[in-house]
Amino acid sequence: MDIKILKSFISVAKHKSFSAAARELHTVQPAISRHVSGLEAELGVSLFVRNSRDVVITEAGEQLLNDANKIIALTDQATTNVKRAHIGQIGSLTIAHLSSACLTFMAAIVRSYKEKYPNVHVTLIEMTATEQIEALKNERIDIAFSRPLPVSIVDEYFSHCIYVDSLVAIVNTNHTLATTDSIDLAIFKNEQFIIFNREEALGLFDETIMQCKKAGFSPNIISQPRHMQTLVTEVAAGLGVAIAPYCVRKLYSAGCHFISLNDITTQIPVEIQFKKTLTNAAVDAFVEIALNARTEIQKSMTQC
Repeated sequence: MDIKILKSFISVAKHKSFSAAARELHTVQPAISRHVSGLEAELGVSLFVRNSRDVVITEAGEQLLNDANKIIALTDQATTNVKRAHIGQIGSLTIAHLSSACLTFMAAIVRSYKEKYPNVHVTLIEMTATEQIEALKNERIDIAFSRPLPVSIVDEYFSHCIYVDSLVAIVNTNHTLATTDSIDLAIFKNEQFIIFNREEALGLFDETIMQCKKAGFSPNIISQPRHMQTLVTEVAAGLGVAIAPYCVRKLYSAGCHFISLNDITTQIPVEIQFKKTLTNAAVDAFVEIALNARTEIQKSMTQC
């Protein structure tokens, strides 16, 4: 059944007049008559009883009127939803993030986004950098807040830097260096090291090992936790010292002291990433809000 024909039928039923229906639909009465006659022929029923004075809807016509109104309403809703999805007003977003690197600003970004786009369903997932790479490849997430992507896949994604972190040393507050603000990495050559698990952050692990070797030693690694909070907790417990991005101070870090490393200038970016071939207006809208918040994020993440 054609939508235009259904609208003609509904108008006749509403006005009980072919001429009134024609006026409402800005057409001529013969066109309305053809629409209704064709619909009756298609369905094999009479929809109206016509005489010289009245147009009376039949029982079959009443049933069609009920269904036709629903069909028109659904069609209108579908049209509206398509347009809203096109501009990112409805839909869903799945966003992965590094908990330690994004802890302080993720809620604010999502809140700002939801204020503008309340009908988009947002799902937040904590993932390590390695987990996010796989999730991006498999399209299980729409947006990633993570470390720079491997060279092998970087061309497939848009990446925008949110802020740049630095490597610091972390010691227990009872450590002999707990009152020190900055040191050379070589001082730690005889320490036991807690380093974030290589499988979860390949680049971070390899950079830490390389910096230790440049300082003249190979670190004695006694633990490789898979979560940054565990790393911070182990340092607070006095199990060893750690080298990690400065952002981990935003975790629960009571019992820890953070020390700048004089001889390390390594930059640890946090990026927002999404697939170049992704056609999702909700993603574009979220990314715009995140990028507009960069100045405040950078300020909060680089201050002590």
